[in-house]
Formats: sequence, C-alpha cells, structure tokens
Amino acid sequence: MIYSGSVGLRGLVSEAPRDVSRVFVNGYPAINAGIALHMIAGALLTVGAPLQALPIVRRRWPGLHRRFGYTLFGAAMVTGLGGLLYIGLNGTVGGWWMSLWFAIYGLAIICCAANVVYFAMDKDMVRHFRWAVRLIVLAVGSWIYRMHYAIWYAATGGIASNRDFTGLFDQVQVVAFFVPYLLVAELLLRWRTMKARPA
Repeated sequence: MIYSGSVGLRGLVSEAPRDVSRVFVNGYPAINAGIALHMIAGALLTVGAPLQALPIVRRRWPGLHRRFGYTLFGAAMVTGLGGLLYIGLNGTVGGWWMSLWFAIYGLAIICCAANVVYFAMDKDMVRHFRWAVRLIVLAVGSWIYRMHYAIWYAATGGIASNRDFTGLFDQVQVVAFFVPYLLVAELLLRWRTMKARPA
C-alpha cells in the first residue's frame, strides 16, 4: 500500500514523472493521471477491502461499515477506470497480452464493486456477501502479483521472466495473479451455499 500510493502520488505531482517510475510518460498528463490515480486508489482498496470484511466491523460498527463501503466503492471505480484509461492511452509494458488481462482485471474490479453496492442497497445480504468476497480477492490481487514475483525470483532467480514482462512466467502471471484465486473463491462460495441448504 505504501509503495503503490507513494509512487502514484510522486508521479502525479512530479515535473519529470518518468524519473519516478517507468510506467509514467513525460509530457502526457492524462496517461500519468490514469496510472497515478490507479495506484493511489488501488493502495486504499488493497488494505481497505480486507479490513471492511472483518466481522467485528460489520457487527459492532454497521454505520462505519456502510460509509467506508461507499469509500471503497469509489476507490474501486477510480482504480479500475484509471487503469483502463492508462491501458487505452498507453498500453502496458508487457504488450497486448498484459494489456488484455490487466483490462479484464480492471473491468472485473468495477463489476464486483458495483454489484457489492447494488445488493447492499437492495438489502440482499447473501449476494452482497458473495460479491464482496470476489471484490476482496481482486483487491488484494496487486499484492498477490508482487508476492508471486518475489517467490519466483527467490526460488528460481527469475527464470522465464524479463524486464519487458514478455517471458513465459510473465505471460502466465498476468492470468495467475487473480483468475485462479477467483475460481477458488467461487468454489468456496458454492460449497457454502450447498452446505447451508436444508437436507
């Protein structure tokens, strides 16, 4: 959270954002705003979504849970739309394959966040919970992405990965950091539903 938020903020206010990170482009404020807002809002979402799901928050402070939920909804929208703006205007470092899957990831965040709020307002707490679980999985996706790389480089020295993110590991990684975790969450949600049904 601290890393992404600080890089996004420094890139947003810097006169030479490319010096902050290679994801920024000097002289293109719209591109830089997209990725900076994506990083800043994403940092809030990454830490905020799991905290929002804590049972003690929901039970003891329902008003806080509701208000912070709207804050996280806004953060999810900014995260998703900022990333999509960046991809649309600039593409990603890893080329079309990374751009495709990162765009799918951004759309999934927007979709999940919208459904979380919709079903909460509709008082359908079962569906609200299901979409919240999916959003939490996606919210921690950026952290999972980095952890995959940390583990892979520690274990292999970075085999099949390169600075341009075009290696085999890099290409698998843009899918593996969120799709398998969503599938596991979906299986657990379905198992939970079946277990709750009367015999």
